[in-house]
Amino acid sequence: MIKISSIKEYMYCPMKLYYKTHKDKSKNNSCKLAIEIKKLKIDIQDLIQKNMRKVKKDMAISEIENVLSENIDSHIQSTIKAIKSTNIELEASQINEIIDNTYFKIKITSLKVKQVMTIFDKHAFEITDMFFPNCMYSYLLKDEGLDVIGICDKIEIVDGRYYPVLIKSGKPPIKGVWNPDAMELVTNALLIEDEFKTDVYVGFVDYEKIGDRRPVVMDVELRKSYFNIIREVKEIIMNKNLPNVEKNPKKCEKCEYNNFCNKK
Repeated sequence: MIKISSIKEYMYCPMKLYYKTHKDKSKNNSCKLAIEIKKLKIDIQDLIQKNMRKVKKDMAISEIENVLSENIDSHIQSTIKAIKSTNIELEASQINEIIDNTYFKIKITSLKVKQVMTIFDKHAFEITDMFFPNCMYSYLLKDEGLDVIGICDKIEIVDGRYYPVLIKSGKPPIKGVWNPDAMELVTNALLIEDEFKTDVYVGFVDYEKIGDRRPVVMDVELRKSYFNIIREVKEIIMNKNLPNVEKNPKKCEKCEYNNFCNKK
């Protein structure tokens, strides 16, 4: 089956997908690291949700931040220690990014919680569902008909409707979402429709770096684009078709296959 991660690789660069699928035989821990970081983010989300129930409407914003931060740092440090013990390389910049994003999220959440408590004159435990709707994290989805399998970061369920949510740590575009994010989202939407026998009309991308959620409508054009791309992905993976792509200097310098690609 085609993995969602393969679609993401294709959207970054079709040649990268080709090399990763057919040429790269080296051992790579980047996938394992990505999984561990996602697990950590889910744990942090759960801790913030639990801590939020302790927040009272008369607390100042600084007090709210302190309450929401309880046990966060110790959990991050213990998780990082556990990751390192498995010999997975974790750079200082990655650790700093996790910590910075976490406390930025706590600041933003504190401001929003204080505002909502003031408007409704309620304690935080009474409004928790407004910030943390019923959801499923890291949900495995697969569709035999589409021949696609992958994990959705988050599926929110509101009034019986299912909403796929992607959690991204990178910088977002000025407006809207990046094309690869939209394609990953529509893939999750199609898998959710098959899994739960429902219709998905909209999904969201959470850009953690700026604390912003951006909607993506699952319209006809986006769905058509998905089916065109999945055909090309299958050609590369199954038929070993060598894609013809124009080099993008910004992408190439960040790609782990840059040197190998240039030699070819």
